[in-house]
Amino acid sequence: MERKAKIFATIGPASQDESVIERLILSGMNVARLNFSHGTQAEHAARTSSLRRVS
Repeated sequence: MERKAKIFATIGPASQDESVIERLILSGMNVARLNFSHGTQAEHAARTSSLRRVS
């Protein structure tokens, strides 16, 4: 069985900028992971919105 997801990336403070997310996607990122152990709900909502806008 061939798996579809190949490259996972954790989106955090260093990679939350939309231009960085876009570069990750163009480089082959298939899955974005958010670490909910750190940060606020508002920060996670903003990251999720950025991911949806860019993808």
